[in-house]
Amino acid sequence: MSITAASHADVIKLNPRGEETWRYPGKILVRGEKAVLLEAFFNRKDRMFHGIFLRVGDRFVEAYFSQRGYNIFAMYDVDDGHLKGWYCNVTRPALFQDGQISYVDLALDLLVYPDGSSLVLDEDEFAELNLSPEEAQFAWDSLAELKALFASGAAQDLERLVREG
Repeated sequence: MSITAASHADVIKLNPRGEETWRYPGKILVRGEKAVLLEAFFNRKDRMFHGIFLRVGDRFVEAYFSQRGYNIFAMYDVDDGHLKGWYCNVTRPALFQDGQISYVDLALDLLVYPDGSSLVLDEDEFAELNLSPEEAQFAWDSLAELKALFASGAAQDLERLVREG
């Protein structure tokens, strides 16, 4: 089954060597020509993450792009649905195939709080990846694009971003 016909998809996170590091199911909410919006639920142990308390069952609305170097997750509280913030992975463009969405995580992350403040995470891990100069520049450019999307307010409307690709 292709991603265009699927109503559900498995999300597969890969490291730069192509090894699977995490897999979970999601429900497809919106399909764009070059992007997918998916709903998934946090399935790891409760934990504090840079001032955000993530809990089993928190709702994540996740945007994946086949021609952009990142994904964006809006995180909502399991009890009252309030927005906890956005978590963004800098990645190689996502692949959509056979009821699966897969992406290669390039370690750099952007965490954006509801008040608009943000943190860049895992620069040390990124430096250890030994990417080619071109791929490293692609990652930094993708991070800059993410920051610009949040600064303009465009990233807060994930459905529109997915429809635009």
